[in-house]
Amino acid sequence: MKKAVVLLSGGLDSATTLAIARNQQFACYALSVHYGQRHQSELIAAQHIARQLQVREHRLVTVDLSVFGGSALTDESIAVPTDDAAKDTIPITYVPARNTIMLSLALAWAETLACQDIFIGVNAIDYSGYPDCRPEYITAFEKMANLATKATIEGKKITLHTPLIHLSKSDIIHIGIALGIEYGATISCYQADESGQACGHCDSCRIRKAGFAAAGIADPTRYRV
Repeated sequence: MKKAVVLLSGGLDSATTLAIARNQQFACYALSVHYGQRHQSELIAAQHIARQLQVREHRLVTVDLSVFGGSALTDESIAVPTDDAAKDTIPITYVPARNTIMLSLALAWAETLACQDIFIGVNAIDYSGYPDCRPEYITAFEKMANLATKATIEGKKITLHTPLIHLSKSDIIHIGIALGIEYGATISCYQADESGQACGHCDSCRIRKAGFAAAGIADPTRYRV
């Protein structure tokens, strides 16, 4: 089996991405990142998902982006917004350089594993306005990855897989259900509490709720009363 490094946050999209990679017969190595996010219960969810989907190995790397702040997800002094963000602005929940850092970590692990495939669950349709979820960003990172490593200089091309990038949230949910994902165990909320209960009001919660409604599937998310 070919190896793949799969970025696994513990959320709906990353769990589905892992299931897709596994279904494509990749031997999956899951990578989660503790980046100083306020919703750290998602990392516990990632452990559960990694066990459920029987990954070859699951690693947790700590890179504390809260030392820089600049995001409601890493700076406790910035409130997580609970109203719709303006469509022409990047929301305050954007974490500067997060996907670039995570993909770089995945690239480093992939090279040590002699692995040429990396999966990330970015989405360009239902996404929240983040510049590092766009197809052109993914294309640029893949090009950089194939210039930057010993393995690629030796002819082992890196492929960056984004199986969800053009799917709606309801389509993603249908695929995950078909692949056996227990979505009740995933955490998408930007301010989930320690037990993993979601606020129900942040941008991520609203997108997730709308996705289940559009899919015609009961939302299994545990919300705070």
